[in-house]
Amino acid sequence: MTELKEQVAVITGATGGIGKATAELFHANGIRTVLHGRNRARLKDIAAALQAPYVLGDITEQDVPKKLLDTALAEFRRCDIVVNNAAIMEIGTVESVDIEVICKMVRVNVEAAYRVAYTFLKHFKQNDFGHLINISSVLGTKVRESAGAYAGTKYAIEALSEALRIELARTNVKVTSIEPGLVMTELHRKWDVHPKEAMQIPTPLQPGDVAEIIWQVLSQKPHVRIPKILIMPKDHAI
Repeated sequence: MTELKEQVAVITGATGGIGKATAELFHANGIRTVLHGRNRARLKDIAAALQAPYVLGDITEQDVPKKLLDTALAEFRRCDIVVNNAAIMEIGTVESVDIEVICKMVRVNVEAAYRVAYTFLKHFKQNDFGHLINISSVLGTKVRESAGAYAGTKYAIEALSEALRIELARTNVKVTSIEPGLVMTELHRKWDVHPKEAMQIPTPLQPGDVAEIIWQVLSQKPHVRIPKILIMPKDHAI
């Protein structure tokens, strides 16, 4: 297994959910982290708890990915892992959807995620080492009514991940797409009926479940590649 202690990871969207759980797991196991978020109070609190440097800002700001990489190099002189996690979820029927809100989601989930990926992969490629973890979704593999736009953003992440995996084959740079089913995060806070009830999933995944999968993926031997991994709660029948 790969020794991860003392490696350096950048995590976007680290103030809650999967990002926060991953940051906490990394810290507990000796990975040094650089954190990103847009909620100043939350970000300062978790950064203080984990003794981690951080970059505050909207992930759609074009300079944020470079600031994150520069911070990792300035603080630790290396960067080995990036968890490309920041995302939002907007849904709606044809009649109810706000196209401007959908376009904002595309900027966050696709444009910003692509900027993060390419910024860090250029560094990884130069050093012939690194691991890009893209947080996708089960909805990057299939769609649900009224969630087509969100699914489209995750299909875009799947396409990018696969193309990059092919491009980076025979190098020491890894790319993995993590595809969780329903996770108890704030992603669904705007829903009238939480999918836990609507889809009859009494025991959804917890953010820590996904963080543990990320850890397992990162821990594989150098010659092992895990291009994608689907993680589902037992009652999620989609």
